[in-house]
Amino acid sequence: MKRLFFVITTLFCIHNSSAQLFSKEKVQNLQNFDKPRLSWGYILGLNSYNFDFDYTADASANDIMVDKTVGFNVGLLGNMRINDYLDLRLEPMVTFTQRNLTYTGPEFTTLSESTREVKSTYVHIPLLLKVSTKRLNNFKPFIVGGISTSINLSSNEDNPDDNSLNQFRTTTNTNYYEIGFGIDFFLYYFKFTPSIRGVFAMSDELVRDNDPNSPYTSTIDKMSTRGIFINFTFQ
Repeated sequence: MKRLFFVITTLFCIHNSSAQLFSKEKVQNLQNFDKPRLSWGYILGLNSYNFDFDYTADASANDIMVDKTVGFNVGLLGNMRINDYLDLRLEPMVTFTQRNLTYTGPEFTTLSESTREVKSTYVHIPLLLKVSTKRLNNFKPFIVGGISTSINLSSNEDNPDDNSLNQFRTTTNTNYYEIGFGIDFFLYYFKFTPSIRGVFAMSDELVRDNDPNSPYTSTIDKMSTRGIFINFTFQ
């Protein structure tokens, strides 16, 4: 009986200690940080862009292969507080990326013919709605979504040369929808926010070659960007 009483007492103490450890409120950093109507910050991050292809009905079975690279983002944050759970965010940034396309098929006989480097520098401007949970000690999870637009400074849209002269052309302006999630960490001196977000173009970005039978563009019905952003925000 004494042993049973000792075991029950020990288990009760362990349970009580664990409950206090995980439920006890800690001292909150930056308690009034999210109270102002307007706030700002800056963004550093990484990106990985891809192209999603839709092919025409008479296209061959040879898909275009996309070799993705890791680029980087740098930008600013403007945040407008709506209430304790909703914020409207403007995140203008510049993103740098590169995608390498490989064409397959008997018409492409050399490496220079079958590969195209698509280097892009975007001025990317998202308008996002941030939906947060209640703050838990010094962190606050959230989801975010919205729309964005971009200007591709490397698009070559107005270049008269096309793939016959090794010039792969894309549109200058593109619109997207975005969705993601992240966590606000309230540190001693500032708020640090890592987040991950998917970016999906809503329009066709391909500029067709001058030759309507071009093997580079004639089989493509639509080419649109898909991307992932991993951003680190400092406020």
